Amino acid sequence: MSDDANILVEIHVPLTPAPGLAVGDYPFPWIEDTEQFLAQIEEQGIADVYDDGEEVDDAYVFFISGASEGELLAVAARVAALPTAPGGVFAMVTTVDADSHGLGERVELLE
Repeated sequence: MSDDANILVEIHVPLTPAPGLAVGDYPFPWIEDTEQFLAQIEEQGIADVYDDGEEVDDAYVFFISGASEGELLAVAARVAALPTAPGGVFAMVTTVDADSHGLGERVELLE
């Protein structure tokens, strides 16, 4: 994809409960950690948070845009490497005008 303004990277994080939680604790505290990290990325002008994250199937999906595909995938890899992120995080490279989530090229993110 050559039009950077049209690139959207979806960061798919499996809805895996955080380990070591007490009964009644919110099982996905990594969602807030990831949102805070992405807000910092946006404040630094590295990439834009395109939309609010949302549950899609068995994952929580975060959306970023506003940079080249390589830069967006680098941010996605940093999300996968966050200390609280569960394993199995992957990215989907798509466009801002895609008809639905999960379309495009799947990119495995090394942790």
